[in-house]
Amino acid sequence: MIPMTYSAEVDAARKNGAAIVALESTIITHGMPYPQNIEVARQVEGDIRDAGAVPATIAVIKGTLHIGLDDDQLTSLGQAKGVAKLSRADMAACIATGGTGATTVAATMIAAQLAGIHVFATGGIGGVHKGAENSFDISADLMELAQTAVTVVAAGAKAILDVEKTLEVLETQGVPVIAYGQDAFPAFWSRGSKLKAPLRMDDPAQIAAAHLMRGAMGLPGGQLIANPIPADAEIPAAELAPIIATAQADAMRAGITGKGVTPYLLQRIFELTKGRSLEANIALVRNNARLAAQIALKLRELA
Repeated sequence: MIPMTYSAEVDAARKNGAAIVALESTIITHGMPYPQNIEVARQVEGDIRDAGAVPATIAVIKGTLHIGLDDDQLTSLGQAKGVAKLSRADMAACIATGGTGATTVAATMIAAQLAGIHVFATGGIGGVHKGAENSFDISADLMELAQTAVTVVAAGAKAILDVEKTLEVLETQGVPVIAYGQDAFPAFWSRGSKLKAPLRMDDPAQIAAAHLMRGAMGLPGGQLIANPIPADAEIPAAELAPIIATAQADAMRAGITGKGVTPYLLQRIFELTKGRSLEANIALVRNNARLAAQIALKLRELA
């Protein structure tokens, strides 16, 4: 039996048949400093509520999988030290040994499916890292999208990745990649890229219908909804490219590998952009939460 509990708000939403949107917790523990992490988490949850849905921030606390956090738990997690960063490989071990961990995209998808939640909002998914032909550094998020039936709303893949190879892996795994409202695949901090998204949809109802159709056909896996960052918050790709290259060169010189690569690069890019990357990150996460809530509401109507 899985030690799993629901917050009072999420429990009431389940009983009432309300629309629920899952949220990850690594953005709280590994993405931003305290107290900004808590402020942003509350803003994102508030955006979902304002749109008419219920937020469910997911984390493992002392061996229990929490689907939704109350304000005290959110604050405590935001100040905690040494919190594990959980993915598919280590999530069960953390629960079994009574540990505390924040969920990545892959782990949040697993928890959402266990809880019967069909939509999840995040910032950007992990993917194929540059140089993966030598390091084999490929995020578990991609394989999770291929097997776990959750629609994930993100601003594309993180711009520090090899986005072209990331899209190739998603295609090979049979994951629908749907750009929202444009043809180009968004590049996280930037609205567009040179890459065309395989699919385009302009209406949350279409996205919800596609999710339900995959289930009706017995197709495994979820959908990736690539939602471009708001225009007034983006950092142009041409401006970002040399900054990302500098950060990656610094990471190589420092010998950063594995799970340490992404947080190192994000912090270095934050420094090189004088904080603009974090401001853009907050804007895109909130934008994704609003779209995810709309999709969740349409799923409830169509189901």
